[in-house]
Amino acid sequence: MNDSIDVEILMIEDNPRDAELAVRSLKKRNLANKLAHVKDGHEALEWLFGTGKYAGRDPNKKPKLVLLDLKLPKVSGLEVLRRMREDSRTKLIPVVVLTSSREDRDVAESYTLGVNSYIVKPVDFENLSAAVAQIGHYWLLVNQEPK
Repeated sequence: MNDSIDVEILMIEDNPRDAELAVRSLKKRNLANKLAHVKDGHEALEWLFGTGKYAGRDPNKKPKLVLLDLKLPKVSGLEVLRRMREDSRTKLIPVVVLTSSREDRDVAESYTLGVNSYIVKPVDFENLSAAVAQIGHYWLLVNQEPK
């Protein structure tokens, strides 16, 4: 990823197929030009806070949206969300959980931690593509973010 551009979407997704489908859907609608993709919770936290392999990245350059899977290696999506909401630099970034988990405790914990939306990934390509496109359109083009 090129750090010279401002990232609008940070996608935190470990499943390569789901990530590819999401990126393709966003690109089709010209919403993926400024997208960063990380594959686990640990890498997400490094990216968000400009540490580790992202030590040169300015953490003050925040994405407009985080797409967050919950079932991630190394650090869970819930822990990423918890850490984001505890930090003044990231607590207002909109986070949409996009996960395969339908478990009531995951939904409840996500909202308790301050998620903006919880979406269960549709299993088929067309529905997943449509869901991602709607998410991107709403959060990047319709939603008014705090300054």
